[in-house]
Amino acid sequence: MQGCKTSSSFAKTFAALKTSPIGIFDSGIGGLTLAHAVKNLLPNESIVYFGDTAHLPYGEKSTAAIQAYTVKIIDVLLQHQCKVILIACYSASTAAYELAAAYTASKAKVISMIEPVVNFLGTTYKQKSVGLIGTRQTINSGVFDQKIKALQQRIDMKFLATPLLVNMIEEGFFNNNISHSIIEQYLSNPALQGIEALILGCTHFPLIRKEIDAYYQQRQLQVQTIDASLLVATHLQNYLQTNDLLQLPTTTPTYKFLVSDYTKSFEASTTLFFGQQVALEQFKLWE
Repeated sequence: MQGCKTSSSFAKTFAALKTSPIGIFDSGIGGLTLAHAVKNLLPNESIVYFGDTAHLPYGEKSTAAIQAYTVKIIDVLLQHQCKVILIACYSASTAAYELAAAYTASKAKVISMIEPVVNFLGTTYKQKSVGLIGTRQTINSGVFDQKIKALQQRIDMKFLATPLLVNMIEEGFFNNNISHSIIEQYLSNPALQGIEALILGCTHFPLIRKEIDAYYQQRQLQVQTIDASLLVATHLQNYLQTNDLLQLPTTTPTYKFLVSDYTKSFEASTTLFFGQQVALEQFKLWE
């Protein structure tokens, strides 16, 4: 009888795990591009999103600071019983992924922005020239360079830190003369010349993807822009399928949005991305 009770208890625990939400976090609105991709690809999954708006942007913070924020946020997401935690930020992925994975241990699976992108490049851009734009933290960490070199696929990587783009997007300056000028200044940099593809190495950047594409089209340059949101969402889908953790379609998904500092602009952006009115809950990481 004891064995039956144990089996029954395990079944209930496993069922609860399948219905647990996906945790996603970023410093600001950028991670919403990944949350939106997850919502579209996995419409039955519930989501808990944490926007660390009190500390954005992460790209200009120290590694130690990003790691401290990450651990605090993971604690919050674990309190919400998230079965998987997506680090929807390249800066946090490069600075804190290893720490995050060790910290959560068996409590939840942690997925970064890096591995899905590196795997995609290894299968799609062998012996080609690829550019990557991102924050100083992402570029200076050298993580992408190390992992891509480890593939031994002779991919010629070119990197450029583009710190102004994050603040520009957070302030709503895109698709206008200001954004056009800043984008042109960055993309015309000699460091990115001759590339065949460009990785948008920050989850904010898909919001200006049309402007980036327009820059190359106007100059008749064949450069494919790579938005990792769908790559990461697909990686998540494969993980959930492999481990039989996909949410059943019989349950209505829920979406919860937490922020470390309330802003009307973030609430408006979240409503726009999810196509429905949302209510932000403020959750201070430090009292």
